[in-house]
Amino acid sequence: MICLVVDQVNTYISLVLGTGSGRSPFFVNNKIYIRIMPRNTKKSESLFLFMNLLIALLQKNGQYRTSLHYKATLNSFKRYRDNKDIALSEIDADVMRSYEAYLHHTAKVCRNTSSFYLRILRATYNKAVAKGLTPQQHPFREVYTGIAQTRKRAISTESVSQIKRLESVKELSPKEEMARDTFLMSFYLRGISFIDLAHLRKSDLKDDYLHYTRSKTGQRLTIRWEKEMQELLEKYQAQTVTSPYLFPFLVDEGNKRLSKTIDKERDEKRLYHNAEARISYHLRKLGVKIGIKGKLTLYVARHSWATAARDNQIPISVISEALGHHSETTTQIYLRSIKSSEVDDANAKILAVL
Repeated sequence: MICLVVDQVNTYISLVLGTGSGRSPFFVNNKIYIRIMPRNTKKSESLFLFMNLLIALLQKNGQYRTSLHYKATLNSFKRYRDNKDIALSEIDADVMRSYEAYLHHTAKVCRNTSSFYLRILRATYNKAVAKGLTPQQHPFREVYTGIAQTRKRAISTESVSQIKRLESVKELSPKEEMARDTFLMSFYLRGISFIDLAHLRKSDLKDDYLHYTRSKTGQRLTIRWEKEMQELLEKYQAQTVTSPYLFPFLVDEGNKRLSKTIDKERDEKRLYHNAEARISYHLRKLGVKIGIKGKLTLYVARHSWATAARDNQIPISVISEALGHHSETTTQIYLRSIKSSEVDDANAKILAVL
């Protein structure tokens, strides 16, 4: 990134932001940073640059949450492109179909998440078209940009309490106990995903509040630290003495490779995927052991928290904020899908007695 002198970029900033010549450009930390592009692509054609400028403008206008969504989308698209920029004029239906396939098969995100990223890219592209930076080629006409209703399964708070009451020594193996505690911590932390739970750092916990950025959306969440959370944390503190992380998912107890290897990022990914598979396996066993219908997963913890909040008359706006959803519409669809699952189960019980 190269900091350019202001009068060299005034004209371009005015074009992108629609401010008109003679007005001052928007700054981030009093500087404008422009990526030097390979080949002879005009700066005004750069998708990465245009999105960064939109992000800066959103922040200037106080739309911080929306700016995080744009940033998360840009980071996702950069991963797809191996960090290689693309001209706005090169964005066509083929590129978007390829990106959608990447999201589903490589990034392994659900249909609604891929739609979320594609909608933000579409909004960005349409802004560029409106500014005259690229002709309209309708690149999003063949990809999904709706909001699909997905079937989600929750368990009752009584079942969560039953999981909590399991006696570690008599009823659980050490690995099952770890899986149980992971499920409970996910529930306590408003349905936090495993990737976010595993990467929580000790520095994220300050003054009785946990602060972390949701990896899926880039949203910053803050959760008051309750005694139930502290009790679970203290069980595993001896395993994380030399680790920067709160929980021992990324601690290699075998040979401490993380402290020896140069490629720490690769080792962390290995440890993460191993821990995820181990927790998932033992959660399924745990669910069978206590007679829970269907697979017991960390997604169930998230859905169960949302259901408990709904049943306790918590406002949709509060549930939406707690879950880190993009909008209340997403939360309404989320809760309707849980309700639909409950109705399906009730219908199955009725049919079973015929």
